[in-house]
Amino acid sequence: MNFIKTALTGTVAAAALGSAAFAQDCPIKVGVLHSLSGTMAISETTLKDTMEMLVAKQNEAGGVLGCDLEAVVVDPASDWPLFAEKARELLTVHEVDVIFGNWTSVSRKSVLPVIEELNGLLFYPVQYEGEESSKNVFYTGAAPNQQAIPATDYFLEELGVEKFALLGTDYVYPRTTNNILESYLQDKGIAEEDIFVNYTPFGHSDWSKIVADVVALGADGKKVGVISTINGDANVGFYKELAAAGISAEDIPVVAFSVGEEELSGLDTSNLVGHLAAWNYFMSADTAENETFIADWHEFIGSEDRVTNDPMEAHYIGFNMWVNAAEAAGSTDVDAVRMAMYGQEFPNLTGGTAVMNVNHHLSKPVLIGEILEDGQFDIISQTEEVPGDAWTDYLPESAVLKSDWKDLECGMYNTETETCVQLKSNY
Repeated sequence: MNFIKTALTGTVAAAALGSAAFAQDCPIKVGVLHSLSGTMAISETTLKDTMEMLVAKQNEAGGVLGCDLEAVVVDPASDWPLFAEKARELLTVHEVDVIFGNWTSVSRKSVLPVIEELNGLLFYPVQYEGEESSKNVFYTGAAPNQQAIPATDYFLEELGVEKFALLGTDYVYPRTTNNILESYLQDKGIAEEDIFVNYTPFGHSDWSKIVADVVALGADGKKVGVISTINGDANVGFYKELAAAGISAEDIPVVAFSVGEEELSGLDTSNLVGHLAAWNYFMSADTAENETFIADWHEFIGSEDRVTNDPMEAHYIGFNMWVNAAEAAGSTDVDAVRMAMYGQEFPNLTGGTAVMNVNHHLSKPVLIGEILEDGQFDIISQTEEVPGDAWTDYLPESAVLKSDWKDLECGMYNTETETCVQLKSNY
């Protein structure tokens, strides 16, 4: 099976844009903006490798628009202001045609003004807090309604969790996600005093008091569950402290939104068996597409020990959609590619089809996985494709907003006033 497939029929672009005449410069430069050092290197280095594989495979398949692709890699070093500087470097010095990158939302927020000022195009592959829709970003990771809300429902409906510890790293993604979850849980009848919220710095290592506080939450006998938005290498200390405290998944289940196969590959998972993660892809998905993807990854990286994970699939989908949109537009011109992206479809790795919607978010399935001793996940729940929401229904100021860049040409349209409003100050 050829690694780079032909996209399924999209609803937009081929007829309208395919005949447009553009002069295409070669090679076509693909910017890769992932931390190769610092606290986020544990997660992001693999995404750099993934992009290099995708570029190499596409070149083997003939490139794009008759041109070879060139991956231009920079290291923003887990330094959020440096992300903005490196994005500007990619666009103005290297003159890349597209950027694939970022992990944390704080790094994406840092890059956003640069991308918009210079009319660049960013594909962002990681689950995030929503509450954003930029003309210059395609969000290929999960929005809250494709991860956080379904995971919370699983705790409520399947595990009977009655008290919630919302533990996160101290930056915009965990804080916004937990604001949404607090509102959602209270709507579901969970009392405010039964929700414990705590934030820690990047790289936090001393988890003894926080774990003790979580245990104390269940002193009255009610079932406690942890929803984790802890990012980066702080997860190592958190799970070690859980094990040291003798806490099993039966005692206090944890569902993580930023822990996947890559993070688990560096941990002793013997005491983590049964804890959960919510993603849109797991390496254990039993499909022909995933089998091919894993084989190609192992061949490229030169090791059968290297795992795959959800953000890798997001880059795989986003990259192939970008390739097909550029071919449909007849150019890598940002505005032409953007219009060609709407309605793009591409097979995901879990047996369904990803669709790019006019709010710049994908339709994706929601998967709940249970950690196994080998660091893989047993998929215990999987939905059909769910369209990603840019604006949550669970915050009053967001519930009235919608994003439609195709027809309304607006990422923050107020459905009550029927006006396109200015973006929030933190956007």
